[in-house]
Amino acid sequence: MSSKRGKMLLSCLVTVSVLAGCSSGKTAESGDGKAKAADEAQINATGFPIVNEKMTVNAFAAKFFANADWNNIRIWNDYETKTNIHVQWDTVQTDALKEKRNLLLAGNDYPELFYASAFSRSDLLKYGKQGAFIPLNDLIDKYAPNFKALMEKYPIIAKGITMPDGNIYGLPTIYDPEFKSVLYGTPWVKQEWLDNLGLKQPESLDDFYSMLKAFKDNDPNGNGQKDEIGWGAVGTAGIVNYLRGSFGLNTHGTSNINVDTDPETGKVRFIPADPRYKELLQFVNKLYKDGLLEQDIVSVKSTEVDSKGMQGLLGISDSVDPVAIYNQKGYVGLNVLKGPHGDQSYNAFGSPLGNIGMFVLTDKAKNPEAMMRWMDYFYSDEGIKLFFMGWKDETYVEDADGNVEYTEDIKNNPNGLTLDQAVGQYLVWLGGYYPGFVKQKYFKGAEGMPTSIENAKKAEPYALAQDQIWPPFNFTQEEQSELTTIQTDIDAYVLEMKDKFITGNESFDNWDKYVAALQKMGVDRYVAIYASAAERFAKAD
Repeated sequence: MSSKRGKMLLSCLVTVSVLAGCSSGKTAESGDGKAKAADEAQINATGFPIVNEKMTVNAFAAKFFANADWNNIRIWNDYETKTNIHVQWDTVQTDALKEKRNLLLAGNDYPELFYASAFSRSDLLKYGKQGAFIPLNDLIDKYAPNFKALMEKYPIIAKGITMPDGNIYGLPTIYDPEFKSVLYGTPWVKQEWLDNLGLKQPESLDDFYSMLKAFKDNDPNGNGQKDEIGWGAVGTAGIVNYLRGSFGLNTHGTSNINVDTDPETGKVRFIPADPRYKELLQFVNKLYKDGLLEQDIVSVKSTEVDSKGMQGLLGISDSVDPVAIYNQKGYVGLNVLKGPHGDQSYNAFGSPLGNIGMFVLTDKAKNPEAMMRWMDYFYSDEGIKLFFMGWKDETYVEDADGNVEYTEDIKNNPNGLTLDQAVGQYLVWLGGYYPGFVKQKYFKGAEGMPTSIENAKKAEPYALAQDQIWPPFNFTQEEQSELTTIQTDIDAYVLEMKDKFITGNESFDNWDKYVAALQKMGVDRYVAIYASAAERFAKAD
């Protein structure tokens, strides 16, 4: 998950104290959008069980593992015992999610609850406005103390999940802002090659070029062959993103990757038309032209890069620590480089918010108050621990300091199951599709490894502060409708031309023609819509 992320009416600033006041939608059970009192909803306001008389809820969810039957898996069976709420799951593999989800909604055959269904921001607003998705504001205020506390602690959450109509229609995946290595980390360089060639970590772009050239020419693996690849990756996004901060770009992170605030004018700018972006691409083109990047970087398959990685042929990898994916030890995080104008910033990361449409209650929900309590547990420390680790001395062990690890049967499964397969027998978080809170203490993916944590610490002095980060913006229906007609073509054109400029298939002599084409495609209106969103976001503080 390295890979690894808001806005609202100006008159309805989201603070937890006014959540209820922001709610303007209708629900089937409570026509004014307000949550019922606990006695009226026939739930317990706190503690467990949530309801005294067992209730059944029908839910739809996406999952990664075909062999995990959510109607007979430990996590949900145990939680049903705890809550007295039986969830009848209808699940679909993620590759069929969008089609099945849309069919359910189009046919008015949707369930009470959508879980791990990854609704887009535009869909949340669309179905919220139609009344199919109910506003969650008042439900959060009354029945989600754990989620509410996170909103108070990290204001970007409220700002990022609130639609321009003032309503919240979905609960998100949140990456703990304190869990730095799940949010950012520089690419990985093979320290042994630096040592073998007597090189230090690069500090500048010139140093970086010289290091990659030495990797290519000076046989750092000592086998007498020129088989080393300086920068190994699938696609050009990794190298471009790594260098964005070195060229003073993406001053609010990469959640809205093509726009930021120009430090000189204070106005929203379209990054892929900026002169500094051109400079960045020219530098990467030089690396490519001189054979310092994977030469098939635009078209190479991940399996090919993986094969080279496992042979130890990559000087730099832009994925997670190669020990986790290639079984190659000894890689360390690259330095954040100083660019040609003195910029030295690491900007290639987004907000702590993942998908914000991971938990949605529909107008068919018979007891939305109970289900908000049901979900809120998984934003608590106890619930997070259960969700990611399972059960003490069964799926995990805990030392005297509270550190947890999966049991040996999970880590080295006697039946030959991989870690994911072994964990997937009991838990449903595998694959990264879920509403919840990703906490370093309980998350055991590659980003939680000590090397990854060290990498993030190294980048931290140069990383954007959290209050500088923009989450992905939420647009009004009118803005979204207009943006949809121009953004798809513009974004696709930007990606196409990025690769052409880098590989030399398009001359930089044609840069002005490229910018003129963007103008014809409506880039000024694109920027104006984002500027409106940025203004709303700023005024929501």
